[in-house]
Amino acid sequence: MTLEIIPALDLRAGRVVRLRQGDYAQETGYALDAVEQAQRYRDAGARRLHVVDLDGARSGRFENLAVIEALARLDLDVQAGGGVRDETDLKRLFDAGVQRVVVGSVAVRDSARVVEWIRRHGAERLVIALDTREVDGVWTLSSAGWTEAAQTTLDQLAPRYEQAGARHLLCTDIARDGMLSGPNLELYAHLARIAPALAVQASGGVRDLDDVKALKGRAAGVILGRSLLEGHLDVAGALRC
Repeated sequence: MTLEIIPALDLRAGRVVRLRQGDYAQETGYALDAVEQAQRYRDAGARRLHVVDLDGARSGRFENLAVIEALARLDLDVQAGGGVRDETDLKRLFDAGVQRVVVGSVAVRDSARVVEWIRRHGAERLVIALDTREVDGVWTLSSAGWTEAAQTTLDQLAPRYEQAGARHLLCTDIARDGMLSGPNLELYAHLARIAPALAVQASGGVRDLDDVKALKGRAAGVILGRSLLEGHLDVAGALRC
């Protein structure tokens, strides 16, 4: 299995930032222009960019759409999310040039609606984001920018989306997000058992080349955020391994 290297940019008020474990109070800002940084990733060989509107993820309204539109004009396939709640939101991102729309909160709260979107737009146009925390041995789910706990679990929803024809699943271990503590290999092995047909994008904790190598054969793609922004890892090196 080829492992796709996917750099990530998280946006808040137009700025490039990272949160620790999804906590908006634990934000690190970077003195970077989002478009210029995306161009660096592209020039290093990246073909896809993952973009999150953190303001939109919490408020349910796109608040960084102008930046997303600028990123989508680059020679990169952009997958973007944060604030997608209905069909109008999907259309706005598709019209902005986004190749794949990432649906998180609505995928957790209203799976029937997202299944209809898969049928209407095709599995290649959507990425289902199921972000999870392990609580007492259960992989629980979160929504609204990870500020709300859901009633359904990862084990309930991942197979449901697989059976509905979904193709791409982004799964973040929230406890490891932004921590550079290494990816949760057990989580991705578990996903391979319960929903083997899904192409899983691993996210959370990746710090260096050894972590990237450890995910080969366990995931279809890896999201790289803080490790790239802070120089622990570079796109060219990740692609070579």
